[in-house]
Amino acid sequence: MLALLPVGFSVSMLSKDLLLLEAPRRARKRAEGGASSNVFSMFDQSQIQEFKEAFTIMDQNRDGFIDKEDLRDTFAALGRINVKNEELEAMVKEAPGPINFTVFLTMFGEKLKGTDPEETILHAFKVFDTEGKGFVKADFIKEKLMTQADRFSEEEIKQMFAAFPPDVCGNLDYRNLCYVITHGEEKD
Repeated sequence: MLALLPVGFSVSMLSKDLLLLEAPRRARKRAEGGASSNVFSMFDQSQIQEFKEAFTIMDQNRDGFIDKEDLRDTFAALGRINVKNEELEAMVKEAPGPINFTVFLTMFGEKLKGTDPEETILHAFKVFDTEGKGFVKADFIKEKLMTQADRFSEEEIKQMFAAFPPDVCGNLDYRNLCYVITHGEEKD
């Protein structure tokens, strides 16, 4: 998860299901239930530790808060040098205030509430799988993701295919992808 988290942490991109690829099912269920207002009760201890490690990686100046400069430094460490100030400001403005660890965790918890059930995601892919084979052409999905609705960038497509590479014939196993989006780990 840590390998994907900093790459995906662009507060404005949190709404994209790509970030939720490794979101644990238990956390989503707790988030959906809303049984407690304490954000720490939404995650188990190992998940909180992973989020803390990711937060620490992004808190480049180690002041306990993620700000524009921390985001700029994080992007630079990932090879994206020319991030516009407006983009960074938009990311920071999505938070209700300064982004300390509790706010960071709360933002993830809120985003987990919006994850669609596995059956809904599967149904969306099945629309494109007219023969019911369990896969779709990666080029076709790339084209749809880059031209429809909440459009993916070329970089986001690369990240997705790095995490879920198509097979040698260029097919994307969407059933496994849906499972990982909703359960947080690949089937054995």
